Amino acid sequence: MTDSNDRGRFVWYDLMTPDPKAAVAFYTQALGWTTETWDTSGSPYTMWHTSQGNMGGVMELPEPARKMGAPPHWMGYVAVPSVDATVAVARSLGGNVYVQPMDIPNVGRFAVIADPQGASIAVFQLSDPMRAHDRSKSGEFNWHELIADDAAVALAFYRELFGWEPLGDFDMGPMGTYRLFGRNGVQMGGMFSKTADMPMPACWLYYVFVTDLDGTIARCTAANRCHGGKPCIRIFLPFDLDALGAQCCKNSRAPGGCEKPGKIENLDPLQWERSSARRNIFSRVFGIFVRKSSRAVGRRPREC
Repeated sequence: MTDSNDRGRFVWYDLMTPDPKAAVAFYTQALGWTTETWDTSGSPYTMWHTSQGNMGGVMELPEPARKMGAPPHWMGYVAVPSVDATVAVARSLGGNVYVQPMDIPNVGRFAVIADPQGASIAVFQLSDPMRAHDRSKSGEFNWHELIADDAAVALAFYRELFGWEPLGDFDMGPMGTYRLFGRNGVQMGGMFSKTADMPMPACWLYYVFVTDLDGTIARCTAANRCHGGKPCIRIFLPFDLDALGAQCCKNSRAPGGCEKPGKIENLDPLQWERSSARRNIFSRVFGIFVRKSSRAVGRRPREC
């Protein structure tokens, strides 16, 4: 059963895609992840592995979801003491339930919910404790970002649901406020309210830590699965180094290259955003955040 001390911790990450084989080929080459097939019920499931063990999986996007227009996407799982109780609280706060609570034999119980603004996230009640990974290691997810309709309202929802704490705000000027959140005083991610030129629905974005940015970009290019697609993972160096990072996007249909922003001290986020063919507003936002707050969040904690 999930330890109460794990409440609110991201413990798993699933990729839903119409082409799992292409996704495995991309991420193993680009990020150095390995895979393992887990099959106890006649339905094989491919798990992602880093140097610290398994941390997520990949599966085919269900046909009903495709017909409804769901794109390939990543889903983060948050540990809770009781899935059923958490789902009830989510409903009472105006959230929706996309996947009703169900058991995974010998693993635990989960459900997929949406906050009142429509961003989806999974809740996970573990049968046995899951060791936290050292998120300062290359290849690990270590930042979680919510693009919301109203970040202040969203943070209040998740604070009630998971016990997440507000850990500081950063003024991004015309872009609004970037709101840090975490648990037990340790930062886990941030939230911001999307602006009028961001027509996408509310959603979660997950970041992967790398120590070799140039090498990662080269592997992305070689994998021929980067640029202009979804789902996306942000890949970045520590904030106290002089590179912001690259956003690499897996697309099972369209090949392309990787986009690499310039050094932080020379980066004008607004100018870069205007010149970017993809108008990468997410990286513009995070570039402002990095420049203004590198001392505050320059070194990621080992566990969150």
